[in-house]
Amino acid sequence: MIRLEIVANQSVEENILDAFKYEGVGKYYTKYSNIYGVGTSGPKMGDSVWPEENFSLVIWCEEEEAIGIEKAITFVKKKFPDEGIKLFGLPKAAAAENNDPPPSAPAENQ
Repeated sequence: MIRLEIVANQSVEENILDAFKYEGVGKYYTKYSNIYGVGTSGPKMGDSVWPEENFSLVIWCEEEEAIGIEKAITFVKKKFPDEGIKLFGLPKAAAAENNDPPPSAPAENQ
């Protein structure tokens, strides 16, 4: 399995979900709304100075579905090149490695 995370401007959320439907992917996801941050497309802070906001989708899927999601995101990025749409992926094994418990502290001399 692969963990995908999409971070994009809220203005393209519907376009992304429509592209998922077209590709037959992304049926199950977790959505985080009102995401703030600074990326290559500029600040998105939801305030009077930087009023735009992002959203994020997290999807666990098999490689075949991940390829379809990448196609959908590529299509939307071409249609809206200045909206700040990012796709990140991480294989399940790598995600598990990052959650390994820290090594034990050395025993103290008594």
